[in-house]
Parts: sequence; structure tokens; C-alpha cells
Amino acid sequence: MMYYFTKLIITALIIVIVSEVAKKSTFIGAIIISIPLTSLLAFSWLYIDTKDYQKVIDLSYGTILLSIPGFAFFIILPILLKFKQNFAFSIIISIIGTAIIYFIFTYFLKKLGIFI
Repeated sequence: MMYYFTKLIITALIIVIVSEVAKKSTFIGAIIISIPLTSLLAFSWLYIDTKDYQKVIDLSYGTILLSIPGFAFFIILPILLKFKQNFAFSIIISIIGTAIIYFIFTYFLKKLGIFI
């Protein structure tokens, strides 16, 4: 149980640090957030938990492929906000739009036999 608590604290601490840095400098916050921190944490925790290189490799390849449709969120959100849409509405529409694009993207990857 202590191990899961430690993982939770470390992961949450990184998110809090990024959000606090972004309050002072959005540019530095963007630099930090553009580093694949979530992936780094997930790869680290996965390896520590399993000691299985293949699982880390598979997760890494999956992350590369699925990063492509993930960019939709970062395109849709600022467009909606520039059109003065409500923040919560913009986030929800960005998530829904990104989910639809993920579905379409994975559908085509499965058809091509690239992603199972």
C-alpha cells in the first residue's frame, strides 16, 4: 500500500509543479508539459512493477502511434477558446472531438493490421 501511495504522491507532485510554474511562465510550463512526463512515469512504474522490457517497448510504440490523434485536443481547444466559447464547454467538446478522432484512427490502424 505504501508503494501505491508513493507513486501517487510523486505523480501528483509533478502535476502540481507544472501547474504552479505555468502560473508564472506559460512558456516554461509548456516546455515542461511538452516533455512526455506522463509517459516517462508510466514507463518507469511499468518497468519497476514488471521488470518486463517488452511491455515497456509495446507501451512506447503504442504511445507513439496514439500521440497522433491526441494532437486534435490541442488544436480544437484553442480554436474554441479563441471563438470565446465557455472554458468547460471547450474542454468537453475537445475531449469528445479527440475521442472521435481516436476511434477513427484506431479503426484504420486495425484495418491495416498495425494496431490490435
